[in-house]
Amino acid sequence: MGRLDRFPWDDITKEYLPWVLGKTGKTYRLLTEPEWEYAARAGTTTRYAFGETITQSQVAYSQRVVNVGSFQPNAFGLHDMHGNVWEWVQDCRNDNYQRASNDGSAWITPDCSRRVLRGGSTLTDPIYLRSAARSGLTPDSQNGDVGFRLARTLNP
Repeated sequence: MGRLDRFPWDDITKEYLPWVLGKTGKTYRLLTEPEWEYAARAGTTTRYAFGETITQSQVAYSQRVVNVGSFQPNAFGLHDMHGNVWEWVQDCRNDNYQRASNDGSAWITPDCSRRVLRGGSTLTDPIYLRSAARSGLTPDSQNGDVGFRLARTLNP
């Protein structure tokens, strides 16, 4: 997961991702909302990857932002899927999932005035750290408790 202080979605997709491609020769992208939730759940069906409840010994909330990997990973080996910073995903923010794809792809609409955030942050209550919790901001928002996680596109 990357975290650049006050780094808007627009800058990630228009500047940072092309820069990473140039540096590595590999294609990276933001996760889609379904991919993010799958990764956060790590094979569970509970509110959190750790069960029905969550504590400050498991994730960062109601405290300062911590270094990535400060807490135990989930069952998939991923750190900080709950708490620490909200994470941008590819999808447009929609009120429900009625027209969402069922193949895991991003849900992009012509008027995408808000983008989805997942995972909660140190500034949110535990209920907003649930695997299913979501929020949204305008793509040009500059917010200090928002970060991102990249996925590498693999060739089959």
